[in-house]
Amino acid sequence: MKLTALRRLLPSAPPARDDAAAVAPWRRWLHPGTPSLLKRLAPRGLMGRSLLIIVTPLVITQVVAAIIFYDRHWDTMLRRLTGGIAGEIAMISDMLRREPDPLEREWLLATAHLRLGLDVSLSPGDILPNEPPAAAGGQMAEALAHAMESRVQRPFVIDTDSIDDRVEIRVQLSDGVLTVLAPRKRLFSSTTYIFVMWMVGTSMLLMGIATIFMRNQVRSVRKLAATANSFGKGRDVPRLKEEGAREVRQASHAFNLMRDRISRQIEQRTEMLAGVSHDLRTPLTRMKLQIAMMNGDDEDIAALREDVEEMERMLADYLAFARGEGTESTEPADLSGLLQDVVGRYRREGYAVDLHLEEDITLPLKRRAMERSVSNLIGNACRYGSHVAVRAGLRGETAVLLIDDDGPGIPADKREQVFKAFFRLESSRNPKTGGSGLGLTIARDIVRGHGGEITLADSPLGGLRVVVELPL
Repeated sequence: MKLTALRRLLPSAPPARDDAAAVAPWRRWLHPGTPSLLKRLAPRGLMGRSLLIIVTPLVITQVVAAIIFYDRHWDTMLRRLTGGIAGEIAMISDMLRREPDPLEREWLLATAHLRLGLDVSLSPGDILPNEPPAAAGGQMAEALAHAMESRVQRPFVIDTDSIDDRVEIRVQLSDGVLTVLAPRKRLFSSTTYIFVMWMVGTSMLLMGIATIFMRNQVRSVRKLAATANSFGKGRDVPRLKEEGAREVRQASHAFNLMRDRISRQIEQRTEMLAGVSHDLRTPLTRMKLQIAMMNGDDEDIAALREDVEEMERMLADYLAFARGEGTESTEPADLSGLLQDVVGRYRREGYAVDLHLEEDITLPLKRRAMERSVSNLIGNACRYGSHVAVRAGLRGETAVLLIDDDGPGIPADKREQVFKAFFRLESSRNPKTGGSGLGLTIARDIVRGHGGEITLADSPLGGLRVVVELPL
């Protein structure tokens, strides 16, 4: 991003300098890859994002608490424990220096073992090797070495690795080496691990409870989405149970109201069309009867007869188009069998139609409506082409139907217009054999009512290819 673009986007930003370091922070914060990276890392689902919102503060709080506890409590407890051991060793070394009598020293060492739990021995005449005052052993050895330096103030060596349950401490005295074996548990506090275990355990419990509650809330949203998707595909769905959070119940209630309104509109439309069909067919029938009773072969009478027949065809096509939603229920149907029936009917009429089925396809359909749609598409291909190829198969979760012909085709800039009602492509379709311009409109209306789509493309046969996609 250029500096001028930064000035336009951020008018409040500090003035740009020639110094590259002054511009770098702005570029770093406004790098175009940052939002996309966050979107890729963030969970996609509502449940995952909700849990992330719940878990992130919990984890941060626990990490901060653990760091503070470890830094304060563990350090304090370790200093106190090591200071106690170092103080006892300092007391023993001072008492040995004051009591040169061997018997008194033996009594002192036995008393230290009995009262303090320390195994203490004295090696007269020994000298410690010239080594660093503290051996490797982690934080405990470092704390013990610091306590020995401050309290004993004599040369010493610490060994935390040779014995599993004890720590060996050797101190250089004036007449020998004092060896002390201290129990490791006296230098270790289990409260840190207990605190971490309780913290992790309660966190897992709370996360489990939160997951259960969030799953119940998300279930209502998923049910709403699935019901809306099925209803959008023209399938009969029951009223959605209004449950979950208040906002989810409001969305479910709004969906139920919308479903009821659409259902009433479809019923009213069907009833209106039934009345229109009855009202219009009655005068047309009378007109046909009057024309039939007329004598003679006058050209005007023949033209009038053709006009009446054309009006009947247009009325039938219009009613079929307007009845697109219909009242037919959606049920699992065999698309392969439906195609065989339609293709067989056109073959019996003398058309050359090839059918290739990759597999048996069963999906929810309004069978009569889909049969009308497929019949319109194959009929158009047969009308304008001498050879028609029909192919059907599955592509993932979608059933795909391809209808190819070797006819004149449709120009690319006209392929969307032919789906408009009463549109006729006079330049490439014969008006004498063409219909009322509703065939493709009815076909797309039915396919979209099933949640699918129809598109037009160039056919390998040289004519038009019709692609029908239907979700399973």
